[in-house]
Amino acid sequence: MAQVELPPLPYDYGALEPYIDRTTMEIHHDRHHATYVNNLNAALEKHPELANTSPEHLLRDLNHLPDEIRTAVRNHGGGTVNHTQFWDNMAPDGSGQPKGGLLKEIERIWRSFDAFQEAFTQAATSLFGSGWTWLVRQSDGRLTITQTANQDSPLSLGQVPLLGLDVWEHAYYLKFQNKRPEYIQAWWHVVNWEDVDHRLEQAIQ
Repeated sequence: MAQVELPPLPYDYGALEPYIDRTTMEIHHDRHHATYVNNLNAALEKHPELANTSPEHLLRDLNHLPDEIRTAVRNHGGGTVNHTQFWDNMAPDGSGQPKGGLLKEIERIWRSFDAFQEAFTQAATSLFGSGWTWLVRQSDGRLTITQTANQDSPLSLGQVPLLGLDVWEHAYYLKFQNKRPEYIQAWWHVVNWEDVDHRLEQAIQ
């Protein structure tokens, strides 16, 4: 049976310093992300007919999954896919702000990149408990800022996630303790806008 694999980080564990520290990245990727992958594989072992179905496809079609694994796929499939995107949404040389079509769309909706950044930061800061803040493309083509609880994926809501920020405490507690706003401000320095723009282009095609 095909196994979902833990993808390697696209950069060194310490590459995002001083904004996100090496130890956090090691634990976050090698333990937290790996656990989601392992638990997803354990759930899928019960249904070999799903062996060649991607985690993304599973999350888009949760209602058609067998009852006994639906929650596991929602939680651990979401954790698997969310984290894979999270690593790609960051880069050691964060590109400052988007360009091209993505920037134009952000400016059209939020009037300026600064206003978008403020709205996204507010959503990430105010999210209660554990979860994610996203920039997504809705099914009608609109870009919106959304929140999901726990490891829920925008894919399950018919949305295309373009940019995701993990605000579970394990993403920042070693360096920032309970100071989530400081973590969010640091994270802006490592956003990989080229990746976000590419995801938008793929969604439009």
